[in-house]
Amino acid sequence: MQALLFDLDGTLVDTLGDFVVVLGHVHDRLGLPRPSREFLLHTIGRGSEHLIRTCLAHAGAGPERFDEAWALYQHEYTARNGDHAEVYPGVTETLALLRERGLPLACVTNKPGSFATELLRRKGLLGSFTHVFGGEAFARRKPDPMPLLETCRALGTAPAETWMVGDSRNDAEAAHAAGCPLVLVTYGYNHGEDILNVPARAHVARLDDFNWSASAS
Repeated sequence: MQALLFDLDGTLVDTLGDFVVVLGHVHDRLGLPRPSREFLLHTIGRGSEHLIRTCLAHAGAGPERFDEAWALYQHEYTARNGDHAEVYPGVTETLALLRERGLPLACVTNKPGSFATELLRRKGLLGSFTHVFGGEAFARRKPDPMPLLETCRALGTAPAETWMVGDSRNDAEAAHAAGCPLVLVTYGYNHGEDILNVPARAHVARLDDFNWSASAS
């Protein structure tokens, strides 16, 4: 192991509460029914644009309302980013351990980069990462392998020695295609699919349950 790449939403931070509040306010402003917590749980993870379009369609609104919804979403999310989000147990301790071992860490997320950076800052995690790449950083997003391969290039590490840590099939497909070893957490967002059905080196209930020291040797 030369370095690690981490997903953000559902892996490091439980952001579902933010999405429930923000999308609720956006839909109120649009005169649309609010998306349910359960619906959002199964929808988040593929980027904010996909989330907005899916919520609009679910509420019976046409795609012509996307621009208005997107502007409202950016305003609401900027104001509330992290207010209803919590760092998962074991995350802070694991990042500290990996930093102590001198391993470079990067955050690779489909979330817009400005939102991701600010969320990590507000939750005290930003200093752990050499790079933070959001969904707009590259021409394609996870599950495409490009974000992982480009991040390996930025870190100067080989994909086979750069582990991906995520919570969803998106992360898994990207990691497998990039040739990165994969660890999946069992508590995140996987669009309603049991994450245990997705192949990985390990499935963990907490990040600090995994023996990172042995894998790094």
